[in-house]
Amino acid sequence: METNAIPAVDAILSDYTRGRTIDRLQMPHRPDKECVYALLDQLFSVLYFGCYPAPARLADDPAEALRMTVEDAMVRMRHLVISALPGDARYASWSMAELSEEAQEITEAFFQSVPGMRALLETDLQAIYDGDPAAENLEEIILAYPGFYAITIYRIAHELYRLGVPMLPRIMSERAHSRTGIDIHPGAQIGASFFIDHGTGIVVGETTVIGEHVKLYQGVTLGAVSTRAGQGLRGKKRHPTIGNKVTLYACASVLGDTQIGDGCTIGSNVFITKDVPANTTVSLEEQELNFHSRS
Repeated sequence: METNAIPAVDAILSDYTRGRTIDRLQMPHRPDKECVYALLDQLFSVLYFGCYPAPARLADDPAEALRMTVEDAMVRMRHLVISALPGDARYASWSMAELSEEAQEITEAFFQSVPGMRALLETDLQAIYDGDPAAENLEEIILAYPGFYAITIYRIAHELYRLGVPMLPRIMSERAHSRTGIDIHPGAQIGASFFIDHGTGIVVGETTVIGEHVKLYQGVTLGAVSTRAGQGLRGKKRHPTIGNKVTLYACASVLGDTQIGDGCTIGSNVFITKDVPANTTVSLEEQELNFHSRS
C-alpha cells in the first residue's frame, strides 16, 4: 500500500523548530555507543587475555598479541575520551589540542591502573568461586557468570569515573545493566572480594559505599529514600554504607544514608531505613501460609 509521507515529514521537521534541547539538528560530537561497547570487549581481552584472546594469527606469540590489544584499546579509549570531555562544562571551551592532551593523560592513567584493577578483580573472582558450590572453575565464572561480568564493567567504569571522564562510565554501566539486569552506578565505592550471586534486579546507587567480602543476592536494592529533590541532591550522600563481611539476601532493600555494620546478615524481603549495628541479623518473622483444598 502506497502512503503519502509528505505531511508526516513536514510535521516532524516543523516540530524541530521549537527551540528545545532535543530539537538540535546538529548535535555536538559525542561518544558512539557501539564504539564504547567495542572498547569494553577489548578491555575484557586486556584483563582476561587467556579467556578473551586476540586473533588466531597471533596465537604463536601471545605476548605480542596482548601488546597489540593494549595499544589498540589505548587508541580507541583516547578517541572516545576526546569525544566525551566536552559533555562536562569544565571542558566546554577547551581547544581540540587541549582536549587531546587531557585525553592522552587520562588514557595513560587508566591503563597504569590496570594491574591494580586485575588484582582487585582476582579477589572478586575468588570470592565467587569460594562461595558458590555450583561453580566448576574460575574460567567458567569469567566467561559465564553475569555477576562477574557486571563487576568487571563496574571496576572499569569506576576508574574512568574516578578520573573525571563524563558519559563513558554510564554508557558502560548501562551495557552491563541491559545484559545482566544488574545496575551498579560507576560512582559507587566497592571493596575487594565482592560477590554477586545470581544478580538479576540488583541496584547499587551512586553514593553507595560497600566494604570487603560483601555478598549480594538477586533483587537487592541499595538506593535512596527519595529523589523528589532531583538535582538538589547532587553531590550529597543519599545511599547506604555497607560494612565488611555483610550478606544481603534476595530482594532486601536498604535505603538512604543508612549504615549496615560489619558482619551483618540482612534477610530476604526486608526494608531498612535505619542503621543496623555490627554482627546483627535482620529478618522478617516467619509468615503463615494457609492452604485451602478445593476438593
